[in-house]
Amino acid sequence: MSQLFTPYSIGPLKLENRIVIAPMCQYSAEDGHATDWHRIHLGQLALSGAGLLIIEATAVEPIGRISPADLGLWSDSTESALGAVLQSVRKYSSMPIAIQLAHAGRKAGSATPWLPGSGGDWQNAAPSALPFNDTDAPPAALDRAGLQRVLQAFVTAAQRAHRIGIDAIELHAAHGYLLHQFLSPLSNQRTDEYGGSLENRMRFPLQVFDAVRESVPASMPVGIRISATDWVEGGWDLEQSVGLAQALAKRDCAFIHVSSGGLSPQQAITPAPDYQVPLAARIRAESGLPTIAVGLVTEAEQAEAIVARGDADMVGVARVMLYDPHWPWHAAAKLGAQVSAPPQYWRSQPHGVHKLFKAQ
Repeated sequence: MSQLFTPYSIGPLKLENRIVIAPMCQYSAEDGHATDWHRIHLGQLALSGAGLLIIEATAVEPIGRISPADLGLWSDSTESALGAVLQSVRKYSSMPIAIQLAHAGRKAGSATPWLPGSGGDWQNAAPSALPFNDTDAPPAALDRAGLQRVLQAFVTAAQRAHRIGIDAIELHAAHGYLLHQFLSPLSNQRTDEYGGSLENRMRFPLQVFDAVRESVPASMPVGIRISATDWVEGGWDLEQSVGLAQALAKRDCAFIHVSSGGLSPQQAITPAPDYQVPLAARIRAESGLPTIAVGLVTEAEQAEAIVARGDADMVGVARVMLYDPHWPWHAAAKLGAQVSAPPQYWRSQPHGVHKLFKAQ
């Protein structure tokens, strides 16, 4: 029996299999509002047969957007727009849907990748007044009022997500964005209780986690995505990530989604298939948290081996899903498993492949 296609539960949330569609920025929102693109994009992914779909990084306040075209969840109107998209998707898919709540901090206001010059014109905020690139304007260091504003923005966005029927929340503390900026000594040079020691640098991300966890029902899992290492000497690293994971394990954290990098232009990474999996395996072994592994996972056999070896409980796939939106179907066919699909598609089952599809 395929291990990748065995059921799994994140707290009370039951997943049909171990395939997770990781968040992928679409740069297609209008003033933070979900559009018809999101209806088409998420609807397509929700028919893929994966166990869980995580909506792209969704900003908790306008100045927290990676780009001006990022999705947001900070107002009644952004809540209504995303809720309408979700309602459409739910008509035809029972796949559990999570959302990644995010704040880009000093990396906010970037241009849409295919639209040079489309960046934001706001003042960025960060733990310290240190820009990401030397050519960037320095961000404003968050004071106590700013910290409270950001924390409350995460809480309010989480409550909005629960109201529109999102099944789980993932806090974005990876890829050089705000919560990751607090964790790394490369971007956090504060001299108050939020900087310096590992305990201090973890303080604000953990406060955000605690506040979000408390603000939504226990039936709604709350997890986190981290960069396990900055890939820079003297930066955030795997040892510190293990410490963070152990602290989260004491806080009813439902899962940890293990990525890496994104904090510094000085990072030295050599991507290769499974290159981040050992990071996830170490964190899983030493924290006991349910773990999602990612990183150039493109083949069914590769994903199967990650779960079968016990390196992770779930496998995140992202870009391969854009290239092949039915990747879970094809993985199930290779591994002799079954996958949920809408009845409108059942006749597409290839000749010689038996009992591939089951009802959603």
